[in-house]
Amino acid sequence: MTRTAIVAALHDELSSVLELMPDEHKQVIGGRECWVGHLHGQDVVAVLSGIGKVAAATTATLLIERFGVTRIVFTGVAGGLGPGVKVGDVVLARSFLQHDMDASPLFPRHEVPGYGRDRFEADAALTDALELACERMLHQLPQQLGAETVATFGLLAPRLHQGLLISGDRFVATTLESQTLQRELPDALAVEMEGAAFAQVCHDFGVPLAVVRTISDRADDTAHVDFPKFLREVASRYSGAVIEALFNH
Repeated sequence: MTRTAIVAALHDELSSVLELMPDEHKQVIGGRECWVGHLHGQDVVAVLSGIGKVAAATTATLLIERFGVTRIVFTGVAGGLGPGVKVGDVVLARSFLQHDMDASPLFPRHEVPGYGRDRFEADAALTDALELACERMLHQLPQQLGAETVATFGLLAPRLHQGLLISGDRFVATTLESQTLQRELPDALAVEMEGAAFAQVCHDFGVPLAVVRTISDRADDTAHVDFPKFLREVASRYSGAVIEALFNH
C-alpha cells in the first residue's frame, strides 16, 4: 500500500493542501499536528514539521515509524541563491547538503560523519513526477493569482530550477551570509532549514523523498518581501496546486 506524507514547516504552507483532503482527521503526536485522510482516493498524512533540522528529522522518523509512509513530499518556501533564481520561481531538489555541518578536521567540511558523503539524493522517480506537477502548476497558476499579487511580487514568467538545495539551522537573510554560501557552494540553488535533514532520515530508512520550494526572497539584504502576505497569497497556492497536480494526473 502506498501512503504519502505531505509535509510543510509552516501552517500557511500546508493549509491549501488540507483543503484538498475531504476526510482528514487530526492527531497530535510528539507535539506535531498530523492530518490523516485521502487525496484523490490515495492514503495521505499531512503534517507540520516545525522549523529546523532537528524538528525535521523527528517528523520524518515519526512519519515512517508511526504512520508507515512509503514516500514523502515536502513543500514550502526558501531563499534563492543561484543565478537567476528569483522570487516566485520554484526550486525542485535533486540533492541536499547541510551547509552548517562542519566536523573538521576530523571530517571534510560538510561531510556527514559516518556516511562518507556530504550530499544525499532526492528520489529520482518521485522527483520526476513532481517536476511534471510543477510544470503544470507554473503554466496554469500565475494567471490565476490576480494582477495585484503578480505586480506586488514581480511574478513575471516564474521558472522551475532543479539541483542542489542546502539546509541549515540559521535563517539566511543578509547579503554577507548569502554571498558566503554562494562562494562555498556555487551550485546551490536555494537555502532553507529542513530538506537535508529529511533527506538523511529518508536515506536511513530507504523511503523516497521529493522536495519543492517556492522562492520567497533572495536570502539577502534586499529581502523586503511581505513574507506573511507572500506565504498566504503565493506560496500556499503554489503548494496546493503542485500537490493537486501530483495526485490528479
